[in-house]
Amino acid sequence: MRALAHPNRLAIFERIDDDGRCCRTDQKGNTVCAIAEDFQLALSTVSHHLKELRSAGLITCERRGQQVVCAINHDTLAQVLQLLTPKPRRHPRVRGARRKRARRAMTA
Repeated sequence: MRALAHPNRLAIFERIDDDGRCCRTDQKGNTVCAIAEDFQLALSTVSHHLKELRSAGLITCERRGQQVVCAINHDTLAQVLQLLTPKPRRHPRVRGARRKRARRAMTA
């Protein structure tokens, strides 16, 4: 979660996710250069943010010739969503003395 706390990293993550779901007309894709150009950030700054996202397991980066292309790591994202999804609560069972008192109250 720390990796997405920085506003630029969150915006970069959303851009990578959006690009993976729709066709971009500029055909640049999710290269480091295209991301830096879109956000008007230095390549070193974008590389740093991508390194944080990659080390958190949220994205993968693959070198294709002279370019590095990034994509969302859907396996990790699914695990995060599973952790954040509320689970049904189980009611605790009445045990010991509380159970005995409950029985006495029912028979009285």
